[in-house]
Amino acid sequence: TEDEISLLERQMKEFWTKLKSIYGTEQINQALALRHSCKESIKALSEKWSKKLKEGDLMIDKIQEYSNEILQQSQRVSEKQEHLADMKSNINREEEQKKDLTDSIQELKEELMKKKEILSSKNKAAKERAEPRCKSKVMFEERLGLEVRRIDNEQLQFVFRHIDHKDPDKPYVFTLSLNEQGDYQVTSCVPPLDCIAEFQLKVRETNNFSAFLANIRKAFTALSYK
Repeated sequence: TEDEISLLERQMKEFWTKLKSIYGTEQINQALALRHSCKESIKALSEKWSKKLKEGDLMIDKIQEYSNEILQQSQRVSEKQEHLADMKSNINREEEQKKDLTDSIQELKEELMKKKEILSSKNKAAKERAEPRCKSKVMFEERLGLEVRRIDNEQLQFVFRHIDHKDPDKPYVFTLSLNEQGDYQVTSCVPPLDCIAEFQLKVRETNNFSAFLANIRKAFTALSYK
């Protein structure tokens, strides 16, 4: 009520009057000034620590960011190390495969050289064996006018020339093969010889092929004089 408010104001005035009478106006003003100074100091200190706390929070966030980045880099380094380890393993396997391949190639080369040496030896031996035959062939072809031809891959055709003194190039031909029993068999003869069956039987018995050729040539020569 208004009376109560008036009473409260009166009591407050009496309190300040009594306080001033006890401490004095100057002391009260000093206390108020000190109180204001404390408030300002506390406010400044509060603002300062609030700023420090914000800076600390920013620093913590920055440290956390750096920590995350370092963790990511560490993971990338770990992945690269694993990749490098895989690459090194692959390189080692490739080196082993290369060595195995090189060894295999060397073995093949050595085997090929041995086969070449064997083949060269065989060719040399065959050449040595063939030389007398070549000489005989040259003698037959040049002196006796004999030419041997392979026909149908299964038969040999013998062509005699220099038989007919009137026509030295005239051919006298017979064809020879092997039958199922592996015996010589005359399949054709131009001009025909009556004694060809006898010569065939004789060469089967004696296996003297040179005498067989000589007998046929003699028979062709005798025929040319008829």
